[in-house]
Amino acid sequence: MDHFLYQNGALHAEDVPLADIAASVGTPFYCYSTATLSRHYHLFDEALAGIDHLICYAMKANSNLAVVKLLGDLGAGMDVVSGGEYARARAAGIPGERIVFSGIGKTESEMRLALSGGIRQVNVESEPEMELLDRVAREMGVTVPITVRVNPDVDAKTHEKIATGKSENKFGIPISRAREVYRMAAKMHGLQVVGIDVHIGSQLVDLAPFEAAYRKVADLTGILRADGHDIKRLDLGGGLGIPYERSNAAPPLPTDYGAMVQGVFSDLDVEIEIEPGRLIAGNAGVLVSSVIYVKEGEDRTFLILDAAMNDLIRPAMYNAWHDIVPLVEPPAGVEMQPMDVVGPVCETGDTFTRARPMPPMLAGDVVAFRSAGAYGAVMASEYNSRPLVPEVLVDGENWAVIRPRPSVDEMLGHDRLPEWMNG
Repeated sequence: MDHFLYQNGALHAEDVPLADIAASVGTPFYCYSTATLSRHYHLFDEALAGIDHLICYAMKANSNLAVVKLLGDLGAGMDVVSGGEYARARAAGIPGERIVFSGIGKTESEMRLALSGGIRQVNVESEPEMELLDRVAREMGVTVPITVRVNPDVDAKTHEKIATGKSENKFGIPISRAREVYRMAAKMHGLQVVGIDVHIGSQLVDLAPFEAAYRKVADLTGILRADGHDIKRLDLGGGLGIPYERSNAAPPLPTDYGAMVQGVFSDLDVEIEIEPGRLIAGNAGVLVSSVIYVKEGEDRTFLILDAAMNDLIRPAMYNAWHDIVPLVEPPAGVEMQPMDVVGPVCETGDTFTRARPMPPMLAGDVVAFRSAGAYGAVMASEYNSRPLVPEVLVDGENWAVIRPRPSVDEMLGHDRLPEWMNG
């Protein structure tokens, strides 16, 4: 469920007509709903009621400071994968004891940043990383809590570019080598083993791969405890999918996921961490864009928008689907026409969809890409020297720009000419 609904024929974000925002800030822009973000966080929190847990929002899905602060104020921890995300979390007021540092390529400077600013745990991905983290911690005179990310070799049955739990993926250590790696960690005086980490992929629409991976982790917990390790925390990652197509059957709900988690781990006396990103932020956002031209081709109609692949890369990168709806509700029974919805970037890949049934559209009409709150603005670029689009947060009848559109001069200001070109 989200809070982007037609009211009196006009698409609203909560109680604000999206057309009013478009008239004020221009298009394209991203818009996020406070009510939807809050609801999705609470769904996860309620799903794990009765078991010790912390929901660590995966910031890579949407790291705008306002979004991070909103979720942090609700009690969420943060899952970060870079020094920049760590700095964002701290700038949003998230205490270090609620920040988990993930990612396969942590640098020494990122480790020092996290250890000096405070960290709940570091999810270690390899032996070389473990050795570096141990040295940094000892040099800084601290002991850092760690989990080791294990790769359970479970097929998440998702897009190959967002699967992370198979043996050929770059993430974690093979679960078959876990005892060896934990023995190594136990000998390092800068590290304190506190748990196990696992994450098998993103946009999963079936609970079976989760359960298969989690049962392996439950078995490993018993083995490692028998070896003398104090396993008191299990980081289960994220990955639960969202319904990008409203006509499709909905993926499992957080309540279903929570019941499965409790069924697998309730007897282990562990704290559970989960790291949802897409399910919290995905349906909480839309990308609003205007029609520049309706162009008739040889055998198709092109709907050319002012949003492009640099603003929303998912369709070009993953062949991903987003429902595209007009801001003015079409009348009942209107005849739909197949259209190729495209952007203005000079790439054939700048195509959002082909032969999508759309109502009659004219230049100047405005549409919204649904389910664009995750992996939208965070993956945007300035390709073709197009400024990044603004982001807006709505809360009931209130709305505010939470990231302004930079001017062309501001964009150009990031470049520097070398000295010898100025003479």
